Amino acid sequence: MPRYLIDANLPRRLAIWNGPDFDWVADHDDAWSDSQVWKLAREQDLIIVTKDADFSDRVMLSSPPPRVVHLRVGNLRLRELRAFLIQSWPGIEAAAPNHKLLVVRTDSVFGIV
Repeated sequence: MPRYLIDANLPRRLAIWNGPDFDWVADHDDAWSDSQVWKLAREQDLIIVTKDADFSDRVMLSSPPPRVVHLRVGNLRLRELRAFLIQSWPGIEAAAPNHKLLVVRTDSVFGIV
């Protein structure tokens, strides 16, 4: 079962990401640099879930781990983000381990192996 590292730029109030398979950057230090987040994800074989495009760029220049789920969904209200993730997360979760980068938009999901 894959494990995920949820970046500091995502809200903690999403129940879908509460559980033993989810680790939060904020639980370590929400002021961490991208390099520190990357290092933790690499060492613990975590899939980074983020809205930060820097991780997408970085994963394209390296081999997994870590893998990255880049949420390119704009500035949705919390209620809208929650509804979107409840609907989309099962597919994201199924695809993420098979792609080094999974780009998620409100109207599409595509992965790069």
